[in-house]
Formats: sequence, C-alpha cells, structure tokens
Amino acid sequence: MKVSYYPGCSLEVTAKPYDTSAQQVCRSLGVELEEVPQWCCCGSSPALKMDGLLSTALSAQNLVHIEGQSVDKVVIPCPFCFRRLLSAQEEIQADQDLKTTVQNVIQAEIAGQLDIQNLLGFLRYDIGLESIREKVVQPLSGLRLLTYYGCYLVKPSGVTHYDDGEYPVSMDEVLQALGAEVLDWDFKTECCGAGLSLSKTDTVVELTRRIMREAKFKEADALVVACQLCQANLDMRQEEIGKAEDTDMAIPIIYFTQLMGLAFGLPAKQLGLNHHLIDPISLLKSKGLA
Repeated sequence: MKVSYYPGCSLEVTAKPYDTSAQQVCRSLGVELEEVPQWCCCGSSPALKMDGLLSTALSAQNLVHIEGQSVDKVVIPCPFCFRRLLSAQEEIQADQDLKTTVQNVIQAEIAGQLDIQNLLGFLRYDIGLESIREKVVQPLSGLRLLTYYGCYLVKPSGVTHYDDGEYPVSMDEVLQALGAEVLDWDFKTECCGAGLSLSKTDTVVELTRRIMREAKFKEADALVVACQLCQANLDMRQEEIGKAEDTDMAIPIIYFTQLMGLAFGLPAKQLGLNHHLIDPISLLKSKGLA
C-alpha cells in the first residue's frame, strides 16, 4: 500500500523520533509512505491566529501538492497538521467563494476530495489490529501504560471522524494488540497547554501538573502519546512538577509508534527512545524490552 505522507514542521526538527518511528513502523507493516513534495507549514496556530485566509491558503497549497501525487489518501502524524488540512479541505468544499479566493491566492486549482487521516486512526482502522498483532515479535507484557490523547487528536469527533472525542479507545486498542496492559483514567483528553509553553508557562505547568499527578497515582510505567506538543510538555515539565509536589516525578512519555516499533523487534535507539528528557530505556530494560 502506498499513501502520501505529510510530516509537518515539528517532526522535521524537535519531534524527529516521532517521524522516524512512524516511518519504520509503517515500513514494517508494508505501507510505503511517499512524502509530500515541496510541502510547507500547514498554517496551524500562529497563522490561524493572525490571518485565517493565509492559514487556509497554506493548507490548500499542501493539498494541491498531495493531489499531484496521484494518491487518494494522506497520512499525517501531527494532530495540529491533521486538523488544519482536514478543516481547510472541508471549508473549501463548503464555500465556493472561499475556494475561488484561495485558488487565486495559490494560483492552482483544488479538487478537495482527499482522504485525510491521522496516523493513529490510519494504523488502527485501515491497517487493523490483526495486521498489527501479526508483526509482534516482542510483546509488551509487563508494561502498565496510560494513553494520553490530548485535545487536538480526537476533538471534536465531528471533525476528526475516527474516534470518540471524550473517551477515545483507538490507541488503547493498538497498545493492547502489542501485549501491553492499558490502564483506565479520566485524563485521556485533558489539555496539556499545547503551544502555550512559552507564552503562558504558568498555565502549562498547572495543566501538566494535574495530568502527571494522576499518572503517578495510577502507578503507570509510562504515558503514551500521539502528539509532539503533548510529549514535549509532559516530558520537560516533570522536574519542575516534582519539586513543587515534593515528590520524585520521572514517568517516561513515549510515542505510540515507538512502542509499536519495539514490539516489532526494532532497536530502541533506532526508534529515538534515547532522545527523551525522561529516559524510557532504563524502564524498558527492566522489562526485558531494550
């Protein structure tokens, strides 16, 4: 199977482990990811805040490049990029005047009929749990995990389409297919502060403190994410939270694709697990997984 692949800005730099693990997992599952040629920023938070037309035009430019690949499906790991391209296509489909304006801005025609999918939804529903189970050579038995979806990945379900916006289960089911124990909790879709880490640091610290305090109470070995901003916020704030709570706070924050890669027999360092602030490799070694 060949699909278009839009990595987005973060996965090219700070979230490179998400990109590399995603590509290796897809390769293991027989999926060929064809990167979008000449892709640009999706026009997420900064552009969307300042200029809605600019934001839509940036996404539309990417849609045109994807349509030129002669594929009908694009897979996007980043929840923000996924939502922006999906929303832009739906806005253009619904408003002919907007479509005309955007086409004039980017000097190209848009068909607007792409199947735009988030990586998690694609792996869970298009590839399927049975295919995932068949690739497992190192079950993740003994790992007690909490899934953290955050805000953008599944909310609102009327936009994202592939999971419940308040109580999603797709990542839980993937991890269970890998042999892990998935714990239940009420913070699956709580906000971590996302891109406000610099502009509203106190707010982000408080939001992440609540999440991590509950994770510690649940005695989870690790939190599993599918968003690079969630990973960064929860990974980098734990030392600060631990000092404020007068407790040891060192719970690894791992991408679900990294755990898939481990279960498929790929080396931990090859999956970028050595690039986290809270080291997950010592935990994985203690479970015989690295």
